[in-house]
Amino acid sequence: MIKKILVLVLLLATQLASAGENLYEKNYKAQNAGGLVSMQANPDTKMYVSNHKEDDNISMLENGYDMMGSSGFEAGDVSADLALAHAKSIKADTVLVYSKYASKQASVSKIQAIKEAAKTTHEIDESVLKQDEEQYIYYASYWAKLPPPLLGVHVVKLVRAADPQDDDVKREEVQGLKILAVIKGSPAEKAGLLKADTIKKIGDLDINQSDDLFAAVKQYQGKSVEIAYERDEQASVTTATLNSR
Repeated sequence: MIKKILVLVLLLATQLASAGENLYEKNYKAQNAGGLVSMQANPDTKMYVSNHKEDDNISMLENGYDMMGSSGFEAGDVSADLALAHAKSIKADTVLVYSKYASKQASVSKIQAIKEAAKTTHEIDESVLKQDEEQYIYYASYWAKLPPPLLGVHVVKLVRAADPQDDDVKREEVQGLKILAVIKGSPAEKAGLLKADTIKKIGDLDINQSDDLFAAVKQYQGKSVEIAYERDEQASVTTATLNSR
């Protein structure tokens, strides 16, 4: 009996010791390999709590932000202020915080009761062991404001199976780059490009990979250039006047 109590004490004490850590900092994973940070030396970091992660991601991209990284973990009651503190430490302009109920886990009061039992009677009331702490899944994303873009689109390369009925068939690339988000006020928005359009060509350059897009906007920066794209399977052409740096 004594041995079982001591094992419980050790396990729960480990949970208690980690409670003083900033779990948002401990579980942070950088997403941007370029070391992205705010353009401001001392940003006035804003925090927003939400329940619509996917919609928020698109909204942030459209408003000219890029994700620096994210934190994800499961724990008891963790203050969102810790996410803000970590966001400030990595010079993020904005942090978005999310949480949802997960399960229950041993509370601090239970740890104390087990410790007392180990010291005295070596017995513990069954009701104490049922005193559990709510557990939640936490997630935070950290964002930095980007400088004005040359074009202003976030894109993805699509692939599809040559035979939709057979997942084992080799996949083939879809020509062009599909737009995930158009930055507000950008040359792309002014040219009428929309989310879900597929960019096929900029000027004389075919667009099939991200590198093609980077090369094209670099070549045509500061100039007006035709952009061939597809919308709802219909080919179209527009003209965008790109920014320059």
